[in-house]
Amino acid sequence: MPVEQRQFGEGDNLRPDFIEFNRCRNVLIEGVKIRRSPMWELHPLLCTNVTVRGVDIVSHGANNDGCDPESCRDVLIENCLFDTGDDCIAIKSGRNADGRRVGVPSVNLIIRNCTMRDGHAGTAIGSEISGSCSNVFVENCEMSSPNLLCALRLKSNAMRGGVLQNIFMRNVNVGLVKDSVLQIDFLYDEGTNGIYKPVARNVVMENIRVAQTPRVLNVRGFPAASISGVRIYNSTFKQIQKPDQIIDADVKLVNCSLEPAK
Repeated sequence: MPVEQRQFGEGDNLRPDFIEFNRCRNVLIEGVKIRRSPMWELHPLLCTNVTVRGVDIVSHGANNDGCDPESCRDVLIENCLFDTGDDCIAIKSGRNADGRRVGVPSVNLIIRNCTMRDGHAGTAIGSEISGSCSNVFVENCEMSSPNLLCALRLKSNAMRGGVLQNIFMRNVNVGLVKDSVLQIDFLYDEGTNGIYKPVARNVVMENIRVAQTPRVLNVRGFPAASISGVRIYNSTFKQIQKPDQIIDADVKLVNCSLEPAK
């Protein structure tokens, strides 16, 4: 509905984001512990120059993302612990018509020296990504849990669209994941039921060491979408249990070691 008609508050049964900075510059969130918040824990929105450092988040439940920078520029997330019921970190830029109306991408994000335990993804981009996202760098992180679906996850659909480009992950140790190391899902929720073309391009993972994973890749595109330039270099994957899934996508592994489960 139109923005001016939207009503929030008592009686509307909406779970609030726990900490949200809205249209701010020079944001620092440091040394905070969060336990059992009912929704997204940290939600910088339309902010510039954001630092999230030394944060300790344990919160399990529906939509309990750890940190969700949305339509933000120049973001650093470092030395944090995430143990969550949804994505540990989820980069966003608006959903469907609202995301296109505001039209502000997420740009220039660094995630480093973090620990990810339970969660849907160690780092996710989407699914509310209609404003697009560019230049994400993830490095020197530790991830492991039987409840962690994947290390890196990109998700959108034909209702949300968005261009997800220049996504880099390197020097990450993964003990155990539940589904795959890399998941790109353009059939998420509404799937092909829309007119907006989601795009993923120039997604590079390097020096990823995985002790146990059901499969390396779970990539689902569709003919009207575009998934290209997805590369994994110089990485090791062990205890693989089943074949990769790749649908309508350009994905290559280069100089990687794959060891099936015995």
